[in-house]
Formats: sequence, C-alpha cells, structure tokens
Amino acid sequence: MAPYKKGWAWFGLDESATANNDSAATDKDLAQCFARCFRDRDGERVTRHLKAMTMEQALGPGAPDTVLRHLEGQRQLVAHILALIERGRGNSST
Repeated sequence: MAPYKKGWAWFGLDESATANNDSAATDKDLAQCFARCFRDRDGERVTRHLKAMTMEQALGPGAPDTVLRHLEGQRQLVAHILALIERGRGNSST
C-alpha cells in the first residue's frame, strides 16, 4: 500500500511546492484571508447558505452510499472553511 500523502500531494502536485504552505505563519495568514472574505453581510449570507446545503441537510434511510459520501465530503469542506474563518477572527487557538 502506498504511503499517505499530506494535503493535495496525492493529486499529483509537486510536494515541494506545497511544503512551504505548512508553516504556522502561512496558516495564520490563510485563516485571516478567510475571515476577511466572510466578514461582511454577504459573507455571512454565503456561510448560512453553505451550512443549509450541507450541515443542516438530512438524508433519508434509503439514501445511497454514494450520496451519503458526497454529502459528508461537502460537510467536511464547509466545516473546514468555517474553522478557518473562526481561526482568522481569533476565536480559536488551533
């Protein structure tokens, strides 16, 4: 079995190009970028929409496995975006 590749490296990107993005300063800067993008009324509206489409959506017991996996992937992405926003606002230490 192939070793786990961090981030998007599995997608065929050059790992050396993404290695620089792992620093704490870059992570903090990225989180602040997300916070700025979503700080106004439009940003709040977008985050409400994303949450409604993903986190607040319930599938029935007959939902196919592929649909469940797709929705969980969307939820993961939205949760990551929301965490970056909170971190950029200074509301989270991680």
